[in-house]
Amino acid sequence: MASSPGAQRGDKRLTPLEQLRENVRVAGEAPGEMRGYLEKVHAQAYTVTDADVAALKAAGFSEDEIFEQTVAVAIGEGLRRLDAAERVIS
Repeated sequence: MASSPGAQRGDKRLTPLEQLRENVRVAGEAPGEMRGYLEKVHAQAYTVTDADVAALKAAGFSEDEIFEQTVAVAIGEGLRRLDAAERVIS
């Protein structure tokens, strides 16, 4: 993931929003076994429970793997909503 502050891409210094977009981009594709959980995070994050996370742990995923994929999906959705709001305002 891009480090902050002052992450760079080539010769260009990234803004905080660009850093977030880059972090989501480099997160990579989630393992297939996580897709249902991540769709839940994407569409209805408020419904995620401890049992959902426990099921992923039981399937062999580490807390770090779960956290990184969860954050990438949540940030991606937040950025999608920000972009939609900017289009409406413009």
